[in-house]
Amino acid sequence: MTTVKTCLSQKSGAVISVTSAEPVQRALELMKAHRVRSVLVLDQGRLEGIITQGDCAIRVLLEGRDARITPVGEIMTRDPLTVRPEDPLEACMGLMANRNFRHLPVLDGGRVVGVVSIGDIVKDMIRQLGAQVSFLETYIKGHGA
Repeated sequence: MTTVKTCLSQKSGAVISVTSAEPVQRALELMKAHRVRSVLVLDQGRLEGIITQGDCAIRVLLEGRDARITPVGEIMTRDPLTVRPEDPLEACMGLMANRNFRHLPVLDGGRVVGVVSIGDIVKDMIRQLGAQVSFLETYIKGHGA
């Protein structure tokens, strides 16, 4: 069973974040630059929320607000659900499916250490399936003669 920690070890390790006072445009610029769909909102190192592309589209664009001046804190999802490094990825997948999330911040002792996305989980599942297929091929070739 793969853990969040194992999944995070496959990523760059960078935690992409903004403060709640920064404009939404800054969050969008970071999403574009890092090719991600969410950024964490940290104030003085403490997780305050998460902002996603969907938040920006629905709470800024559709409401006719200006992303250059709207503070992230006005549209972010506050106090997001978090997971720990030792949590199994299967549990994360269940949370995401049941609660309709695509991103889960990872906290270790209250400190943000990363984010697990639904894409990360899918990549891990594909990796595991590849390993199982390889094992089965070896088993069949070794015992099929």
